[in-house]
Amino acid sequence: MAYKITEECISCGACEVDCKNEAIKAGDTIYVIDPDKCTECVGWYPSPRCVEQCPVDCCVPDPDHKETREQLLEKWKKQNPGKTPVAT
Repeated sequence: MAYKITEECISCGACEVDCKNEAIKAGDTIYVIDPDKCTECVGWYPSPRCVEQCPVDCCVPDPDHKETREQLLEKWKKQNPGKTPVAT
């Protein structure tokens, strides 16, 4: 399942820095996560870095984009051809 950023976002950018999939970008008023790029950090880290970095806990699972761990890993492999996942 991809993550999303709620309206509580303070636009600090802490989440964007650690997103190796480049799924997080500044929106008009808050940061946004592209669900097509978000792998919940599967392939890079053992847990979602946006959640760990957010000082106001506004990075939450997006129920509209449910995916299994296997689907997330496949998405990661398509985004990173030829690379080996670091954490699965």
